[in-house]
Amino acid sequence: MNDIRLIVTDMDGTFLNSKHEVSPEFPEIYEELKRRNILFVPASGRQMMGITKYFGDIENEMAFIAENGGYLIYKNQELFADKLEEQYVEEIIKAIRGISGATVVISGKKRAYYETENEDFIKYVSQFYTGNQKMDDLTKPLDDSIFKIAVYHSDGSEEHLYPVLKQFEKYNLEVVVSGKHWLDIMNKDINKGNAVEKLQKTLNISREQTMVFGDYMNDIEMLRKAEYSYAMENAHPSVKEVAKFEALSNNSFGVLNTIKNYLNMN
Repeated sequence: MNDIRLIVTDMDGTFLNSKHEVSPEFPEIYEELKRRNILFVPASGRQMMGITKYFGDIENEMAFIAENGGYLIYKNQELFADKLEEQYVEEIIKAIRGISGATVVISGKKRAYYETENEDFIKYVSQFYTGNQKMDDLTKPLDDSIFKIAVYHSDGSEEHLYPVLKQFEKYNLEVVVSGKHWLDIMNKDINKGNAVEKLQKTLNISREQTMVFGDYMNDIEMLRKAEYSYAMENAHPSVKEVAKFEALSNNSFGVLNTIKNYLNMN
């Protein structure tokens, strides 16, 4: 592991602890990465604003993968922005409405949109979708480029959402469980792995020079793009099967612990 040039990490359940906090050690570690010309890249199902808010003044030095790979920027320059075709949105929204306990968020380039009246959910989802707007009916066309449809279920996405919504894979859409409570629907071939590959090609960085961290199924494709792939101790079993190595849990800030070991900062 002598020539790492790219470190990519999922956010929730991976880089952030369960309180959605960044380790206080990050600024010092980031400065050492910068000194060694190693690019640090957060990759998340969150909207772009929901990721960049954690990084303040260094945002313009970094690359970010948002919307599960649907939106990629590097040093404030857009490298890729997907657009979900609207023709299936109405059918998908109506199917979601038929699932007891399910709540939907449409994630667009300008902002995220929801139709629920549940104030607790609105407060919760605002942690991930910083720019958001209440709509009366999400089946109506939106004046925005849509990246994905995100669906929440408090009792579990894998059990309560995927069995119903996997039917939309027939439309050449990606239907992926992105967290314990979340499922995302996007265009086919939109995933964090393809976004990592776009960044690698842009910057002429190989998979042998890449380190990746993840915890859930929407991280699997990007783990496969790195020679040094780490599943968190708290990761889903299917992620641990794919990753070559294991890091300490997100609550132990395992991402930064692993990076510190690589940098000999311990």
